[in-house]
Amino acid sequence: MESPKEIQNQLESKLKEVFGYTSFRPYQLEIMESVMAGKDTFALLPTGGGKSLCYQIPALLMPGLTVVVSPLIALMKDQVDALLEAGVDATYVNSSLSAEAIRERMRNLHEGKVKLLYLAPERLLQDHWEQILQEWEVSLVAIDEAHCISEWGHDFRPEYRQIGKLRTLLPKTSFLALTATATGRVQEEIKSGLSLREPACFKASFNRPNLHYRVIAKQKPTNQVHQLISERPQESGIVYCGSRNGTETLAASLSERGHTALPYHAGLSSEERARNQDAFLHDEAKTICATIAFGMGIDKPNVRYVIHHDLPKNIESYYQETGRAGRDGLPSDCVLLYSAGDAAKQRYFIDQVSDIDQQQNQRKLLQQMIHYAESPACRRIDLLGYFGEVWNTSDCGACDNCQNPREWEDATIPSQKLLSCVFRVAQSGGYGTGLNHLIEILTGADTEKVRQRGHDRLSTYGIGSDFSRKEWQWIGRELIRLGYLQQTADKYSVVQLTEKAIEALKNKEEIRIAKALELKKRRATRSEGDIECDENLFDVLRTLRQSLAKDRGVPAYIIFGDQSLRLMAREYPTDAEAFSLIQGVGEKKAQEYTEVFTATITGYLENHPRHHFH
Repeated sequence: MESPKEIQNQLESKLKEVFGYTSFRPYQLEIMESVMAGKDTFALLPTGGGKSLCYQIPALLMPGLTVVVSPLIALMKDQVDALLEAGVDATYVNSSLSAEAIRERMRNLHEGKVKLLYLAPERLLQDHWEQILQEWEVSLVAIDEAHCISEWGHDFRPEYRQIGKLRTLLPKTSFLALTATATGRVQEEIKSGLSLREPACFKASFNRPNLHYRVIAKQKPTNQVHQLISERPQESGIVYCGSRNGTETLAASLSERGHTALPYHAGLSSEERARNQDAFLHDEAKTICATIAFGMGIDKPNVRYVIHHDLPKNIESYYQETGRAGRDGLPSDCVLLYSAGDAAKQRYFIDQVSDIDQQQNQRKLLQQMIHYAESPACRRIDLLGYFGEVWNTSDCGACDNCQNPREWEDATIPSQKLLSCVFRVAQSGGYGTGLNHLIEILTGADTEKVRQRGHDRLSTYGIGSDFSRKEWQWIGRELIRLGYLQQTADKYSVVQLTEKAIEALKNKEEIRIAKALELKKRRATRSEGDIECDENLFDVLRTLRQSLAKDRGVPAYIIFGDQSLRLMAREYPTDAEAFSLIQGVGEKKAQEYTEVFTATITGYLENHPRHHFH
């Protein structure tokens, strides 16, 4: 039996030989060692943390076949294309293939010519597959996007519930569950739903240091999106919209302004969806406008920006969607356009949900999303805190609130008025009231509801006419966020005083609130993961990569990622040895591409000076 050191050496040599990297990312090695030891393993790695290598490299070293269960058909093709380009025998079987193509792939599988097989979960449930899998020597079943098994996850897929049956069919096979996003409750449901046996568990930090988070007040959103993507004319990005119609309207408006933008949502025909996705993957369309609800099977590593045109329903979805930016580790932007109107729209949709428990749960999740959007605190602390992770610094240096802190203002008097109003309403008996009704009392509104409940006779009636309704909304939401008021999660949510508010009123404490979101100018910064390089040479290499990719009919990043190109544009490799040292240059890629890339770099240096970087 091989020693742990020998196994580690084998894993490291495959990493360099096949994928062209010299070091593992956090927890990759430990996860692979657990898999190689035949243990069931649960791995929570953030998007861009290199989940797929955790089963791809062991698959090359283990006997027999590794089966990868993945919910997204487009993603399977993408991963298999990348593996074939790196010289790995991989295939997929799904509904996008003709019967003849499936027969040929099955022949190769029966003859043992394949190391990695990608399957959709619903295919596993077809009777003949159960028999076939038992006939083959399956060493490992890797379940990607494992949070899909949980009803508490943001992307529940009922067919994932059936994967646990494989446990009885393949009792000696080890299981690896992988996810990029899961709260504690979801993690437990994954382990039990897949019948994992005393799994080794690995949880990396949820922090994505190369992502820059920003929230801006939503005003004329089409203009704002146009402005944001005009700053990055050569870069790819995703804009999330709340409705199918929204994606189409926005894509058309952006196209009219000279951008290459396409829509992507569940209502398009599968042909059109595939066509638009391919155009995005192959860099023919720089921007894709997608619905929040539609999980996009896009593993494009050089997505440089994700813009949320509309408010997501919860933080987990937001984290997952922003996580599609910067998977290659290079600096990328995540921008949320926020308005209180969007929050009201989401509440309206939640009110249509028939199940009361679900309704309450969704309201709580939306409230957390609103707090994130309106908070003046570090975005990272808020995001990581949702997943139970403590971020030990007060300034992440890569979000709008840390780089450009919001001003705080003394709001003691208006806060006292609002808190007193809540107290007087409660004192007058009857029902509790929501924030909107409290604002009507404060601003002296002459409505039937105010008169009917006798609230026009309260001492606080009309004492807040010096502020607009919008300003009172902001003060109210800040007092909820700061813990002076609490809001129930019922359909007609009621605002109540907390102990903190009673103390503040009694002791006449000063109350300070953050100023409302404004359209602030962003300070340009260098984010973690930035690779300084000769930008002109980078553009030359990007053009070369695009033409090679076109000849081969694959997305450009399958030839080399942006990270590898930026390193080439920094190090100027002009011979085979220097080229083989660039990250991402494995043996097969070195054979195919050394000549063309080194010749291009040599030609470039004949007419341009060589820059030196720290």
